[in-house]
Amino acid sequence: MSGTNPYGPATPSTPGTPSTPGTPTTPGMPGTPMTHLPPAAPPASAQQPSLPQAQPTQQAPTPQSPAPLSPQARQSLVALQRLNAEIGKAVVGQQGAVTGLIIALVAGGHALLEGPPGVAKTLLVRSLAASLDVEMTRVQFTPDLMPADITGSLVWDAGTSTFEFRPGPVFTNLLLADEINRTPPKTQSALLEAMEEHQVSVDGETRRLPEPFMVVATQNPIEHSGTYPLPEAQMDRFLLKIDLPLPERDAEISILSRHQNGFNPLSLSEAGLSAVASAADVLAARAAAERIDVSPAVLAYIVDLVQATRHSSSLRLGVSPRGATALLRTSRVWAFLQGRSYVTPDDVKTMAISTLAHRVSLRAEADLEGITPRAAIESILASVPVPR
Repeated sequence: MSGTNPYGPATPSTPGTPSTPGTPTTPGMPGTPMTHLPPAAPPASAQQPSLPQAQPTQQAPTPQSPAPLSPQARQSLVALQRLNAEIGKAVVGQQGAVTGLIIALVAGGHALLEGPPGVAKTLLVRSLAASLDVEMTRVQFTPDLMPADITGSLVWDAGTSTFEFRPGPVFTNLLLADEINRTPPKTQSALLEAMEEHQVSVDGETRRLPEPFMVVATQNPIEHSGTYPLPEAQMDRFLLKIDLPLPERDAEISILSRHQNGFNPLSLSEAGLSAVASAADVLAARAAAERIDVSPAVLAYIVDLVQATRHSSSLRLGVSPRGATALLRTSRVWAFLQGRSYVTPDDVKTMAISTLAHRVSLRAEADLEGITPRAAIESILASVPVPR
C-alpha cells in the first residue's frame, strides 16, 4: 500500500521529534459524525477485530516518492495487529475505542475516555495492559484525593533518620485515572507535568517516569453532581478524546453470550488474554510512525484547519499549536496503521475530530443553539479546501 505520494514531495521527518496529544469522521467522508474512532479495518469477526494488513509494495520508490515501510516497521505493524486482536478477546463492540487507544499509545500521547457506566472503559484499559505486558496502576479519583497521592511524597524513615521518596501510582507504564473529573483541580493538575514531560518534580528533585508512559482517564458524561470539569490546560494534554457508546444489538448479544459461557471480566487470564506485544514493540512502532512522510500540502492543510477554528463564529477558543502538532502525530500513526509511508488529507480528516474537538470552547450563543464542538469541527472540515 506504499507508493507514490500524490500530494507532492514529502518533507523529511525527524525521528525522535517531541510528540504532543482526540474522535474522527468516517474516512473519506468529512462531516459524518461518529461516536467513536473508526476501526482501522473492518473486523474479521466480532470476537477478533484486526488492524489492516501491511501489503508488500509493488512499486519501487522514485526520487519524488517516499520510501515504502521498512521491514522493521512492518514487524511493528504486525505486533500492533496482534495487540488489537488480543484485546478483542475481552472487549466487544468498542473496536473504535480499541483503535484509538493503540493510536494514542503509538503516538506517545494520552487518552480521555468518555461514556456512560458499564461500557467497558476500565476493562478496555486492563485488557490493553494485559495484552502488552506492561505495568498498570489504577487510581480512583475522589474529592479528597491529594496531589501527593498521585505523584508520591517524602516519608520519614526512622531507621536511617532521613526522608525517603515513596513513588506514587504515576510511576507506571499505564495509569488509569478513573473518573478524573471527581477530584478538585489541584489534584487534577498534579498530572500536568507527568503527562507533558514524563517526569515528576517533588521537593525540588526531578524524577523520570518509565517508558512507555500513558495516562488513560475516564469520565462519566451523565453525572455532573460533585464533579469538577477539566480545565482547558488539562484537556489540551490529552492527545485523543474517545467516546464509548452503548453497544449495538448484535454486539450486546455477543457480550451476554460470553458471560453465559463463563467469561469473567475480573480474570483476563481465564478469558485467554496473554501478552502478545511488549513495550519494545510500542517504542519501535513509535519510531516508525515518526518517520512517516508529510508533504508541504498536507502540512498546510493541517494549519488551515487549525487556523479556521480560531476564526470560527461558533468558537471562543480555537486550537493551539500543540493541537496542530497533535493532529500531525495522530495522522502519521493512522497512515502507519494503513501500511502507508506518507500521510494523505483523508488521514487528517479521519483523526481531526478526536484530536481537536476537546481542545475548543464554544461561544455562549452557539451553545444555546445546540451546536457542539464536534459539529463545529465537522463544519470546518467541510469548508476548508482539501489539497488535491
